[in-house]
Amino acid sequence: SLNLVRAGVIGHATCTDISPGMLDALRANADRLGIDVDAIACDAEMLPFEDASFDLVFGHAVLHHLPNLERAFAEFRRVLKPGGVIAFAGEPSRYGDRIAAVPKRAALAVAPLWRRLMRARRHLGTPEKPWGKDEQAELESHVDVHAFTPRDLDRVARAAGFNEVRVGAGFEDVRVRGEELLANWFGWANRGLEATADPDTVPMAWRQYAYHGYIALQKVDRALLEPRLPPAIFYNLMIAGRAPR
Repeated sequence: SLNLVRAGVIGHATCTDISPGMLDALRANADRLGIDVDAIACDAEMLPFEDASFDLVFGHAVLHHLPNLERAFAEFRRVLKPGGVIAFAGEPSRYGDRIAAVPKRAALAVAPLWRRLMRARRHLGTPEKPWGKDEQAELESHVDVHAFTPRDLDRVARAAGFNEVRVGAGFEDVRVRGEELLANWFGWANRGLEATADPDTVPMAWRQYAYHGYIALQKVDRALLEPRLPPAIFYNLMIAGRAPR
């Protein structure tokens, strides 16, 4: 939301989260950037706003945390003005998640060799299994309650009364397209490698390689793959729809 305000896409943002701690972080970032926002702690399934209050309901990596999607979408529909838009990005794809497991497993297999080449110490607090068994990893099964197919998102949006529903991966000009296929695999592999090492011992040269490699593959994705491949194979999905006028 802060990036949308900074870019001039929206004039004012009302930001919500069920976690007061997340809203504290949001307020701190908004203050640092000099942006005025309203931050309200609430449940997405019971929004404390009047009917037809907003032109846009937007979120990133939100829907897969919501226990009752139908109720949440009904609330999004209720608070939108006629002709208002919903746009949610960063939602995990059921098949894309399975595909992304391949670079994760590959990274785990080569991690010992990678650490020797990088002269990096093993992260003793993280056992060598996918993403470890720290407290945050243990919570994932409780907070990540959905993975979607494009049809899943289409169905729940139409049932809530949205029309002109479009489902895809990523978010760009509210069009159906994939987002970061090769860059995503590259990023997951690097993240998997780095998760096994003490962060203080990972060389800066590696971090620069990982960053610039990601940007280069992102350009390849946007130019060649995103316009052509089906959204279901991407790791992330986006849904956009418009309320009836």
